Amino acid sequence: MRAAVDVTDRQTAGEGAANEPLVEARALEKWYGPHAAIRGISFDLRPGDFLALFGPNGAGKTTLMKILAGALRPTRGEIRMAGAGARDDDHAWRRRIGVLSHQTFLYGQLTAEENLRFFGRLYSLPDLEARISSRLTEVGLSDRRKDFVRGFSRGMQQRLALARTLLHDPDLVLLDEPYTGLDPHAARMLRSVLEQLRDGNRTVVLVTHNLSEGLELANRVVVQVGGRWVLDEHRSNIDEAGFERLYGERVGGEG
Repeated sequence: MRAAVDVTDRQTAGEGAANEPLVEARALEKWYGPHAAIRGISFDLRPGDFLALFGPNGAGKTTLMKILAGALRPTRGEIRMAGAGARDDDHAWRRRIGVLSHQTFLYGQLTAEENLRFFGRLYSLPDLEARISSRLTEVGLSDRRKDFVRGFSRGMQQRLALARTLLHDPDLVLLDEPYTGLDPHAARMLRSVLEQLRDGNRTVVLVTHNLSEGLELANRVVVQVGGRWVLDEHRSNIDEAGFERLYGERVGGEG
């Protein structure tokens, strides 16, 4: 699922060995006045990590995702990607990240391929038409490439949004509640596309309330409560049958 990328770009970005962290976060905090949305979170993310982030509403998950995306500065602490801080070169930072949420950020008056072409030109992507064709095929929309997005179902829009997210071949993919508003059929279609992200090359963070979906996709499981990580385990250490109970114990009265 990896598109061809410019070797010079990769070298400039400083892509290292697979066992070196892509993302390093140290003592992250984010305060809004007297309220702390993030409280002292530290972690590393490596290429091939697929992290499922669970937690109740108000746990600070979206705030953390915005910090990872470089869209929000932490109040305290440091976050680095491939050794570079967000302030070093924000444009280079964002070129390595793809974000998908329940908001598609698509233009209904444009066709599927026109939406991708618009975003691709923002990144000045090489081989743009080939990338567009490849991504539309991957998400099962190649036969709808000439259709206006305003006529797409919610599930089709979300799949096209995923194609947009992956168009520039990001190293870090952030998925913030991508299943929101999808019917069961659309959710299955999206799930089949997300499974392709487990290629061992990308780093993926998935925020979801769907415990079973998150467990099936992830190799690392995190529960966030009150701005803190109260569980951080490899998937192999998680008993699927008992996870709902474990989750309830860690969340307690939150939610």
